[in-house]
Amino acid sequence: MRISKLRSPHPRTLLAHGARAVVRTAPSKNDQMNAWVNDLRGRRGYNRATVAVSYKIARTIWAVFRSGEPYRAAT
Repeated sequence: MRISKLRSPHPRTLLAHGARAVVRTAPSKNDQMNAWVNDLRGRRGYNRATVAVSYKIARTIWAVFRSGEPYRAAT
C-alpha cells in the first residue's frame, strides 16, 4: 500500500504532520509504539522514521474504516 499522489494532497500533508509529531515526541514516552519509533529513528534516521510512521498511521486508519469497528489500541 502506498500513499497516492493522484488525489488531494491534504490527507498526505496531515499524515506527514502527525507522523512528525509522533517521531518528535517519542523519546519522552515509554510505551510499545514509541519504543518502536525510537528504535527505527536510531537505525534509519528522522525522515525515514517519519515516513514509516505515516504509513503505519495510514494502514491503521484504513483498517478501522474497513472493519467499521472503533479503534482499539494494542495492549
